[in-house]
Amino acid sequence: MVCKHGQAPIRALVVEDNRDICENIAAYLEKQGYLLDFAYDGISAMHLALTQPFDVIILDLMLPGMDGLNFCNKLRTEVHIDTPVLMLTARDTLADKLKGFEAGADDYLVKPFALQELHARLQALHKRGHGKEAQVLSIGDLSLNLQTLQVQRARQRIELNPTSLKILQRLMESSPSVVLRETLETLLWADERPDGDALRSHMYKLRQAVDKPFAVPLIHTVHRIGYRISEEQ
Repeated sequence: MVCKHGQAPIRALVVEDNRDICENIAAYLEKQGYLLDFAYDGISAMHLALTQPFDVIILDLMLPGMDGLNFCNKLRTEVHIDTPVLMLTARDTLADKLKGFEAGADDYLVKPFALQELHARLQALHKRGHGKEAQVLSIGDLSLNLQTLQVQRARQRIELNPTSLKILQRLMESSPSVVLRETLETLLWADERPDGDALRSHMYKLRQAVDKPFAVPLIHTVHRIGYRISEEQ
């Protein structure tokens, strides 16, 4: 599927509890070639953001469960997702806008808004995000290309399954800080965590691939707290 201008479709997450607004957005943006997912509360939106790739997020400020400011702040500071966020709100004061930007929003649109303007702002956010050079995370001799998902250590290619890739990316993005066990479990399973210590099994597989063939381990366990990746013990 391609959009009207021959480009790949933009995949957007719409986080809005007003169903009428969602229907209006869907009717307009789907005609422009967008692929849309919807969440009607902040908690469901976080689940989708953690488990699905999106090009942009349209985020209402007033939401049940978790409001837009808290959602955006957690997205940026706790789970380290940098997907562009366009915040929607009926609040139009400068102080309200500044709060949105401080929480991590990239743009701000006041209700009521023209759908043509929403489309134009989303296009600008998408182009800005995709105009960046390929981003590579590096810790010592370990690297992860975020576009190709290619992992290398000491110039050797490392093959990882999707779950191991998710864990490795989160650890590398947070390095040298500790990533809590609860954060990794939410990343992998949201609120449907499996029985037993499934995370330990996945960490074992990741270590077998990333650390075992090499002299210096990079992945470290912080007892009863979580994991970190660093050259320092």
